[in-house]
Amino acid sequence: MKRAGSLAGMATLALLALAGCDLPGKPKAGPEVPRPEEVLAFETLYAANCAGCHGAHGQDGAATNLANPKYQALVDDGSMREVIAKGMKGTLMPAFAQENGGMLTDAQIDALVQGMRANWRRPDAFGGETPPPYKATHAGNAEKGQAVYAIACARCHGPSAQQRGEAGSILDGSFLALINEQTVRTTVIPGRPDIGEPDWRGHIPGRAMTDDEITDVSAWLMSQRPANPGQPYPAVSTAAEKPGEKQASALKH
Repeated sequence: MKRAGSLAGMATLALLALAGCDLPGKPKAGPEVPRPEEVLAFETLYAANCAGCHGAHGQDGAATNLANPKYQALVDDGSMREVIAKGMKGTLMPAFAQENGGMLTDAQIDALVQGMRANWRRPDAFGGETPPPYKATHAGNAEKGQAVYAIACARCHGPSAQQRGEAGSILDGSFLALINEQTVRTTVIPGRPDIGEPDWRGHIPGRAMTDDEITDVSAWLMSQRPANPGQPYPAVSTAAEKPGEKQASALKH
């Protein structure tokens, strides 16, 4: 009886195989999840690594408007690749290359650069005009930069951190702690159309900003970065203070 049951079971399996039925637990064709380093699709790489800061479609994010054709025209492939691979010191842009502690291979970084170019770069983005260079060619003069800020930025961003403009303050210490001079330059020259920020030709009525003015105002903004962003914090009282002294100490600070 046992042998008969065994033979019957084997026969059933054979019939199922001949009929093309899938056995329980047998994986279907193509269900394998690729290894992370094998993913080269731009949309997948961008969504997983860039969209959180730069926006789902390269715009409307907290960081650089990557989908801005003027930004794509301003930055060269080498500079873009370097930023992705090494990050940007003084900002929240991390390094993504494996050799720098990230998770992306060289091929994946190339795929990101090529994908952004294919999707967002447009010929003649500047209408035939030549913008200032992507990187500053010399150190800025912060003292001159203060005067540039007054004529090019204050009417929208406010004259001081305490007097905010309609476009929000860029003198807020917590904001300045998240950017560097290159961030300022990369915003001023191509602008940010996703948030209504004009390019370098629309900041000063009647003329475009010069390369030196952009360099100087970037230096001045960085000179306003506080040593301890977010300060002042509430005063911490000592155990020796009496109740009345604790209140007076808090009022002083």
